[in-house]
Amino acid sequence: MTTIFRLDSSIRTEGSVSRAVADTLEQAIVEAEGADTTVVRRDLASDPIASDVWATAAFAGFVPEADWTDDQRAARAVAAELADEVVAADVIIVGAPLYNFGVPAHLKTWIDTLTTDPRFAPGTQTVAGKPAFLVVARGGGYGEGTPRAGWDHATDYLRRILVDVFGLDLDVIETELTLAEVTPQMADLVDLARAQLAEAHDTARAGGRSVTLKLRAAA
Repeated sequence: MTTIFRLDSSIRTEGSVSRAVADTLEQAIVEAEGADTTVVRRDLASDPIASDVWATAAFAGFVPEADWTDDQRAARAVAAELADEVVAADVIIVGAPLYNFGVPAHLKTWIDTLTTDPRFAPGTQTVAGKPAFLVVARGGGYGEGTPRAGWDHATDYLRRILVDVFGLDLDVIETELTLAEVTPQMADLVDLARAQLAEAHDTARAGGRSVTLKLRAAA
């Protein structure tokens, strides 16, 4: 049986590009792996982690467990639950829209809280080599030569966390100009946006099929 852990962070439940591309990816994996595939979901928009959990869990690391307060014990239990979901998965999907040129706040809170669990402390790499996908959606254009080249401060950060800290075998699926359809000033970019989105869905389908080979090689 294959277990997919899917993490969504878009604040939109309808019309979200990162969710739509992740849907395509998830479906491709399920079709390739068969009916025994299980999908475990965590939606950080509808069920966010409280902003104070990370700090409480982090400070618990500086005192003996026997001396933890009730709040520290509860915060560490949340971190352990997050870690359990990732450790138990065979494939990980993270959907990450670009907000205000950075990582969605609730996704950052998930990362910070997760790393307070001993299994995800820097240097542990408990899930090293596990296949993972990062689905990125950006409303504008951030490529080389554009006015906002270099303004995406999220994607490289997420690569560092998922690859360098966690050791995941990461594929990144990206699409841009997602606001072209609803922004008059971007009207001349609609065709390009549609082409990029179609390419992202194609990449997701191909990635979903190819990850089966990685899973079988690891079995």
